[in-house]
Amino acid sequence: MATIALNNNNKIPWIGFGTGTALFKKDANEATTLAIKSGFIHLDGAQMYQNEDSLGKAISQFPRESLFVTTKLNTLKPGETVKESLLGSLERLGLDYVDLWLIHRPESFPGKLKDVWKGFEEVYQEGLTKNIGVSNFDVKHLKELIDGASVMPQINQVGPFNPASIRFHAGLYHQLKPLLEFQKQYGIRVESYGGLTPIRNATEEPLNGALRTISESLSKRYGAPVNDGQVLLKWLQAKDVIIITTSFKEFRLKEYLQAFNIPALTEEEIKAIDDVSAPTAGL
Repeated sequence: MATIALNNNNKIPWIGFGTGTALFKKDANEATTLAIKSGFIHLDGAQMYQNEDSLGKAISQFPRESLFVTTKLNTLKPGETVKESLLGSLERLGLDYVDLWLIHRPESFPGKLKDVWKGFEEVYQEGLTKNIGVSNFDVKHLKELIDGASVMPQINQVGPFNPASIRFHAGLYHQLKPLLEFQKQYGIRVESYGGLTPIRNATEEPLNGALRTISESLSKRYGAPVNDGQVLLKWLQAKDVIIITTSFKEFRLKEYLQAFNIPALTEEEIKAIDDVSAPTAGL
């Protein structure tokens, strides 16, 4: 699978299967197993999703070295260390290490982000995780964490579902530009959760109209039908964004993976999507 380079010279698969949202507090074994058999090797989990154990069952069916596994720190119990929390996740997942360990929400650690990040740096140095990062951080939170850090975050995962979260999809691209520009200074990659949200949101008709036009043109260049979701995936790819998505349908999962082989969007097509997400477009 195609990969994207991180600021520590490691690589992450460009698209991953998410075990939150539709699988929140649910058994993730069957859905994750289907995703892996369909071609997904990047699996995105979290303590908050309360399904690390069933995610681990799916992982156990396949060679560990073939998979890229993420989980996220939710909160720390009184007296608990970052390492102890990660070891708990590793036990539930049945793993010796994860490929990516994220702080799920900055609001969980008010005034303590620097201390928590030191714990992240320690488990990173010990090899319990290959990469470290954050989730739902804005510029303010990143500045607080980076001040005095010895290891820069590799990832900031952003998604549209929680109203309090930092959201990333085409309909909000321009609103996020200050965050994207700040992250670029430090080589912090953007990972998008819910990047296909606009095609499910009737209020974003200008964007959907652009997607339909581009999908028709792209289908001609590709020689096969290309749908709106695949166009959005190509837009995210053009922005060098890592993608997390979910489906319980095999054909849809394979459709997502196939998007990588579809021809790249032209500069004009990228701009068309950018422009309808601008404030002047009324979104």
